[in-house]
Amino acid sequence: MSIEVRRFDDLGHADFGWLDAHHHFSFGQYFDPDRMQVGPLRVWNDDTIQPGTGFPAHPHRDMEIITYVRQGAITHRDSLGNEGRTVAGDIQVMSAGTGIMHSEYNLEDEPTQIFQIWIIPRTEGRQPRWETRPFPKGDDAGTLRPLASGRRDVVGAAPIDQDATLFAGTLPAGGQVTQRIGKDRQAYLVLARGRVSIDGVAVGPRDGVILRDVDLLTMDVLEEAEVILADLPSREL
Repeated sequence: MSIEVRRFDDLGHADFGWLDAHHHFSFGQYFDPDRMQVGPLRVWNDDTIQPGTGFPAHPHRDMEIITYVRQGAITHRDSLGNEGRTVAGDIQVMSAGTGIMHSEYNLEDEPTQIFQIWIIPRTEGRQPRWETRPFPKGDDAGTLRPLASGRRDVVGAAPIDQDATLFAGTLPAGGQVTQRIGKDRQAYLVLARGRVSIDGVAVGPRDGVILRDVDLLTMDVLEEAEVILADLPSREL
């Protein structure tokens, strides 16, 4: 098993006042040639957006963009005519495809916290699209459940154009959770909150972890944890 932990305090950081951003991979003004991507996973930004602010309309193309809302809500508008408010615990998925203009604003009375996740698609020039999906709750608690996926054997998840799956779950303290990855694949894991131990390595809130050569991942949950895991192909793009 290969484990590389990226501590939250060591992430790239940019504070614009209205936006406080931490970058797991090179992004914007932050550049590190050793932190470009993991397979097709190109961006994982940990953003805090102040009330009444946000990202004005801007373009994207040929990228699968997943927004995981941790606190507050984000309001989306795009050039396809889509408009929606995604609340804490849910995700929105936008396939930029041939091109899309969109804006993302925090119209709430409190800061909004999101993970912004970009995955390079398998193919270019697809039809752009957008949708929102709820986070697993109730009977799904305590396990990692698929939220977005482009794998044929994964059902019930929002579709993306890549051989990848984004899993998430809230794990109770004191338990042990397993997740099959496969030695021919790799994964990137981030804790929204809580603490876990992986093969004796402690992982804390908002840390990131690259996992390689792992057939069956086992996590000991030290403190109730909200875990997000991107299951990825092993090839580097």
